[in-house]
Amino acid sequence: MVDDIDEIARNLQEAVLAGYSKKFKDELFDARNIGTIENPDSHVRITGVCGDTIEMFLSIKNEMILDVKFTTDGCGATVACANYVARTAKGKSIEEALGIEQDDVDQYFESLPEENKHCAKLAVMTLWALLEEYRSNPNPEKVGDGNVVE
Repeated sequence: MVDDIDEIARNLQEAVLAGYSKKFKDELFDARNIGTIENPDSHVRITGVCGDTIEMFLSIKNEMILDVKFTTDGCGATVACANYVARTAKGKSIEEALGIEQDDVDQYFESLPEENKHCAKLAVMTLWALLEEYRSNPNPEKVGDGNVVE
């Protein structure tokens, strides 16, 4: 009985993810950046046109991004896009991270399906808002240890 249920679940997962790249599946199933940061240097919450919300948290020192974490109530595409954006921003300066664009996410995933392109846009816009929020309210008394979190 359990083997039958596992087989049904595997078949369903394969059907749902047909057409998505291996990179997409890797970001979705190994989303290491899900979570929060205690006492973040910046924090924003953005809701996209589809109703998905991404909440991002930032740890930064000397204008170098040490860590970005996120939570979401969104679909798998939102999780994968937000995870990729958070991972890509780590170790970058604010200016470099502001250079991450929706097309970068789409290209990395080897072309997202049209119905998921807004997820990439939401992830990037949330990162930009996170960084702009930090710029407008920097807290020089908060300092991390200077190490990028892997």
